[in-house]
Amino acid sequence: MNQTKYIFVTGGVTSSLGKGIIAASLAKLLQARGYRTTIQKFDPYINVDPGTLNPYEHGECYVTDDGAETDLDLGHYERFLNVPTSQANNVTTGRIYLSVIEKERRGEFLGKTVQVVPHITNEIKDRMQLLGKSGDYDIVITEIGGTVGDIESLPYIESVRQLVWELGENNGIVVHLTLVPYLAAAGELKTKPTQHSVKTLMESGIKADILVCRTEHEISDEIRNKLALFCNVKREAVIQSIDASTIYEVPNLMLEEGLDVVALKKLDLPKKAAPDLKNWNTFLKRLKSPKHIVNIGLVGKYVEMQDCYKSILEAFIHAGAANETKVNVVSLHSEYIDALNVKEKLAGLDAVLVAPGFGERGIEGKIETVRYVRENKIPFFGICLGMQMSVIEYSRNVLGLTDANSTEMNDKTPHPVVNLMEEQKTVTDKGGTMRLGAWNCDIKAGTLAHQIYGTTSISERHRHRYEYNSAYLDQLQKAGLLASGTNPQTRLVEIVEIEDHPFFIGVQYHPEYKSTVANPHPIFVNFVAAAVKAKKK
Repeated sequence: MNQTKYIFVTGGVTSSLGKGIIAASLAKLLQARGYRTTIQKFDPYINVDPGTLNPYEHGECYVTDDGAETDLDLGHYERFLNVPTSQANNVTTGRIYLSVIEKERRGEFLGKTVQVVPHITNEIKDRMQLLGKSGDYDIVITEIGGTVGDIESLPYIESVRQLVWELGENNGIVVHLTLVPYLAAAGELKTKPTQHSVKTLMESGIKADILVCRTEHEISDEIRNKLALFCNVKREAVIQSIDASTIYEVPNLMLEEGLDVVALKKLDLPKKAAPDLKNWNTFLKRLKSPKHIVNIGLVGKYVEMQDCYKSILEAFIHAGAANETKVNVVSLHSEYIDALNVKEKLAGLDAVLVAPGFGERGIEGKIETVRYVRENKIPFFGICLGMQMSVIEYSRNVLGLTDANSTEMNDKTPHPVVNLMEEQKTVTDKGGTMRLGAWNCDIKAGTLAHQIYGTTSISERHRHRYEYNSAYLDQLQKAGLLASGTNPQTRLVEIVEIEDHPFFIGVQYHPEYKSTVANPHPIFVNFVAAAVKAKKK
């Protein structure tokens, strides 16, 4: 078997330059040339996983099929490559140290002094090669979180240095993503930050093989030559990454710049055929020339920060393109919605999505929103907490249980229509203790859910602690809230819908995690179609 090749992606100058998008774009091009490619992310923070992080801190928490709570970049990897990721694709400093400390407690280091080098770095290197050694991949791209020069990323940089040396010539390369800022006062692009960043990398014993320069203006030949000379890279390996109107354009931009060709050359791999991006470009064309425009309200409590609902926003892009429709997502903070202003807040919207979340802040606004869209026949889609809000709203306003609530919001409610699962009642740790990952769901024939999926058996990803309380199932069904999907093992309700409504569906899982460019999620596709139909009316 040929040896797996490794590409490491580091970042300099500033964070948020888009390492994840560059890594995903390079992977997409290599995949389109016929190479089996995967991407993994190493995060330098000490949380064991991002599951306990406030969304304002780190954006959304992305969940894989195997129940790993991971960095949102894994969402980009899946959306670009259309290949599922797993626990192995995201590692944090917290997990590395936890693992080493557990080994030390078990006596596996035979009384040695446990140190950052070699023990921590060995653990990192083992994790970096885990997917490569599975035999499933020709190329493994590893994104190192944070910025070169940060104290916390030093062990990772040292591990990359060791690994590139151990792998030998042409088996491991480093792509360094950096910023070439434009100084308006001087009227020119500046290369100095990049020079400093590359110097910092070299002080750690790593030579960048490829420079990807993030910029708002075209980089001239003169600047490319200067960067090549001062940063010790070949002229062809200075790649411009200019701001794009959509992240989905980046693979094409990288193709024009020859990023994949340079990487393959440095890894001593054949170019194979030109990348097959036919389907990708069909999607892009539909995305850029829509025939309709709809306004869809996103009602949540983290709306100030776009990254909190990253997968939902991307799922709308995929579903929009599938419908040749531009989806304008209108963010609405549920804390500021009440019975008096709900009509004006939702004015001009063609459909409304009530978003997932945790905690009691902004709950009544979500319930008011559901009532309004249900009564006024506006297309509605509720995800996780959004589905639970629809159950509470229906219980209160149709069933007449005026004090109905979730025990998450009010543990003294006389009608806990949403309740903790039995096995969750004794849980005190917050990390990794929810219902996580892929669970099966049986769908009733002839329902809206059945029409959307075209099948009676599905698997979707979960991330929640509270559930629809089955004790109220019969009452709610008789009153017209149909439970159209249930988990075959636990009998827990997964999907609710209302028959006499243009489009009303709530799901306990997170369909947004599975939407990709190649496979837009069917609920989002149907929801956008319902919005287009509602607008025409």
